[in-house]
Amino acid sequence: MTLEKPAVALQQVSVGGQAVVEGVMMRAPGATSVAVRRPDGSLAVRVKIAQRIASRYPILARPGLRGVAMLLETMVDGMSALAFAADQAMPEEERPTGAITPVALALTLAFSMAFGFFLFAVVPHILTWAFGLAVGSDALSGGRAMSFHLLDGVVKFCIFIGFVWMMSRMKDMRRVFEYHGAEHQAVHAFEHRLPLTVGSLASFPTAHPRCGTAFMVTVIAVSILVFAVIFPFIPEVSGIRILNQAAFVAIKLPLVLPVAGLSYELIRYAGKKQDGLFGRILSAPGVWMQAITTQKPDASQQEVAIVALDAALAPEAFGVTALNPQKTVFFRDIAEFEASLVVAGGEGAP
Repeated sequence: MTLEKPAVALQQVSVGGQAVVEGVMMRAPGATSVAVRRPDGSLAVRVKIAQRIASRYPILARPGLRGVAMLLETMVDGMSALAFAADQAMPEEERPTGAITPVALALTLAFSMAFGFFLFAVVPHILTWAFGLAVGSDALSGGRAMSFHLLDGVVKFCIFIGFVWMMSRMKDMRRVFEYHGAEHQAVHAFEHRLPLTVGSLASFPTAHPRCGTAFMVTVIAVSILVFAVIFPFIPEVSGIRILNQAAFVAIKLPLVLPVAGLSYELIRYAGKKQDGLFGRILSAPGVWMQAITTQKPDASQQEVAIVALDAALAPEAFGVTALNPQKTVFFRDIAEFEASLVVAGGEGAP
């Protein structure tokens, strides 16, 4: 049979993605792909069989735990995709020799996680505590009161909005945000069972309720609730104030996992109920934030998103199997890519 573009969605599956440098990464249940527009206008497409943590440890597929597994997978896939995209988006003469090693990727991931925790957990806690000391408030300088964590959450939101806004002012990041919009439009078209074409993508908004931006907003909101409930019951560990605050910050680190798990379940629910009032309310803050993190893409960027999604949905078209789990292929343009899918579909016909 011929591989038709949205016929792969006859049995609807969940897909998602991420914008990268001059490209898009897409995740489908069976594979992950990255499509990148190279400096000469051609397309580099890397397709690999998905390595899902929940497949190895089924307990991590349960509600509350699957969000943590998904977060770790997305971060690993995202880092790998960013490295591939950065390499392919460079002119040939500037491209470094040798691929990024697993150790380098692990160190980059560890640094990113540490930086994220410092920026969105340590800094807000310190600023809130310092404000409490400055105004002479025992509640705001104690680190345990509900009012402390409400203010801490407001500071987190301000830092997040400021961080994203500053990135949006950078020229290169603006193009990433345009690819982010194209990625969302492709997912929208797929979820509505429409053909993956530039025309169909253009009819959809650049925001999506299951976006990573929405996830971050939800994580901040959930962390306020979780910390406000838990910390009043945590005793002080020392008579020295700064040691108590250091201990409270350390306690927040393991709490990141349940916060992420609960946030994922809320985002998942909102995505399923986006036509209902409660789903729209849950999705609204994240969708509003995407006015910054997504921009309207052009047709060439939409083509890259289409290629990435098609490749993730049909890895076998590129000869990617359990025995050959990864492959990188190059195409002059989207027409050559689509022709290869048709040929692959014809060869698979009985």
